[in-house]
Amino acid sequence: MGPLTARLLMERGQPRSDRLGKIRCLDLSGMELLSEHLDPKLLCRLTQLQELDLSNNELETLPANLGLSHLRILRCTNNQLEDVTALRQFPKLEEVSLEGNPFLTVNDNLKVSFLLPSLRKINGKDASSTCSQVEKLNRELTNRVTAHWEKFIAALDPEEKTEKIQADFVRSALRHVRYGPESLSEFTQWRVQMISEELVASGGTRVSDADIPEKSPGVAAASRPRARLAAMKRLDDSPLNLSPIKRVCASLPAQVEDSQAGLQMEPLYFLQCHSRNNSPQDLRTQLWACAFEPAWEEGYSGSISQTVATCGGEAVCVIDCQTGIVLHKYKAPGEEFFSVAWTALTVVTQAGHKKRWNVLAAAGLRGQVRLLHVRAGVCCGVIRAHKKAIATLCFSPTHETHLFTASYDKRIILWDIGVPNDNYELHASQLLALDSTSIPLRLCPVASCPDAHLLAGCEVGCCCWDVRLDQPQKRRGCEVEFVFSEGSEASIKRVDGLAFVNDDVVASKGSSRGTICLWSWSQTWLHRGSKSSVAVVVLARLQWSPTELAYFSLSTCPDQGIVLCGDEEGSVWIYDVRHILKWPSPAPAAPQAPTQILKWPQPRASGQPVTKTMVNMVVANSAFTYLTALTDSNIVAIWRRC
Repeated sequence: MGPLTARLLMERGQPRSDRLGKIRCLDLSGMELLSEHLDPKLLCRLTQLQELDLSNNELETLPANLGLSHLRILRCTNNQLEDVTALRQFPKLEEVSLEGNPFLTVNDNLKVSFLLPSLRKINGKDASSTCSQVEKLNRELTNRVTAHWEKFIAALDPEEKTEKIQADFVRSALRHVRYGPESLSEFTQWRVQMISEELVASGGTRVSDADIPEKSPGVAAASRPRARLAAMKRLDDSPLNLSPIKRVCASLPAQVEDSQAGLQMEPLYFLQCHSRNNSPQDLRTQLWACAFEPAWEEGYSGSISQTVATCGGEAVCVIDCQTGIVLHKYKAPGEEFFSVAWTALTVVTQAGHKKRWNVLAAAGLRGQVRLLHVRAGVCCGVIRAHKKAIATLCFSPTHETHLFTASYDKRIILWDIGVPNDNYELHASQLLALDSTSIPLRLCPVASCPDAHLLAGCEVGCCCWDVRLDQPQKRRGCEVEFVFSEGSEASIKRVDGLAFVNDDVVASKGSSRGTICLWSWSQTWLHRGSKSSVAVVVLARLQWSPTELAYFSLSTCPDQGIVLCGDEEGSVWIYDVRHILKWPSPAPAAPQAPTQILKWPQPRASGQPVTKTMVNMVVANSAFTYLTALTDSNIVAIWRRC
């Protein structure tokens, strides 16, 4: 898109007129506009403009001098905006839409509420719900900054210069004045700086409540409503008065139902480490994904990973399963983490020594991938991967720097995250884009040929893509869809669990209620030919919960021949499938019972049992010595094999 012209504005404006000054509504959506295309000299001629639509463009900022003093409605959905302070130039703005800007957070919505005294709706919702919150924050921050000023001045030497006093006070206020939850710290620090600068500019005169912008009754901005994506579920449980659980006595009985000789599993720890604002009453933060860190000494027989990364809410935690200690915690206010994945990078130092980096990738609601060097405690890179939420991600098993991300925008992207530079930063580049007809929920490189094919469990079936990098097309569609029965009904159901049990056998869940399917990749691919849709060759079916709820992710422990899956009652279903893999075809008609079901031990806190929880994901380390289960009730459960 080139620069805007007066003729173009008149063509897209209403009412139709040969004069820009008569246009009241203007639609500039879907024009691939960049920020530099918004020419203030041209747009300021729209003196009567009341409604402006800038949706579905590529705007990173809004020019600060557009001059649209009568603007009442502004739509800026699906852009790349990173800041909202430019909205203060529209004092009459009543409605604003900012959804689909992945870099804006709840802090920005509070800023909008403060900056726009006439605001009535934000993102199509009544903006009054945060009016009292913003006013309370303003009032309390004003009081605290003023009190800090009085204390600061009392300790000063009268000989000090005024200019130095003012600069030192602003820095001191930013360092010492705190109020409200950590998730709103960006907004509160923004206001502390404004209040302290106003205070020193007035010579220390206290900012009164009258100086805080008022809104008409019932008018304020709402914080961004948390997106309830398809993968979010919850039973309506009443919250319990639960104290933070760091350790639970290992004497809790492991309630086990055995269909065969069961593994001896002992529940060790129940951790409430993802609580919002560190609240012990938080039983509603949903935990979605976990992954064990790669062992540090590959090939050494005594090398067993016991460190697991978990994600949920605005936090990623790294936990030592042996001690139950949370080693690291990374928080991103406004984020909702859905997926984590590890890789081990080989880094060459300036001295020529090889050094191993275990890097953790975490992603979720905002469409960004954060690359965390956990042991150094730093974020060494951020990939702005998608405009919509990232449902899942995974690293290539053969290329340590290759990362797949799958998004609610129905696209999978392969990235090369690179190796760290001299500043220990990672900068990613895009290698491939794969288009899907539905939302991809689980990713799984094909075990026998990970550089050639990628499997994905999707909202509508199971699909496969050619991911060979020596092919010319850098954007590709689905190569083949896998069907789980000859009936058309089964082929349209979601596949929300997917993992390889060994180099050939795939475990998948979702295509048939109450069962997990084991099928052969090689036999299925052999029957494919040139067809775009092929029925899987089923080896066996595993009996699982008959629940109608979805998005319980299965996992496998290939070295042990084990399949794991949680359910809606807090149970962990364990299947030892080594004997099943040896069965000749055809598959048995009846689903095979689980080897063992670990029942939820119902830990007690504040005298009450923690009951009625969902286990969204279960993973075990390669030796199956530790098992970690994530729940819908903000509890990480760790089990140990006796």
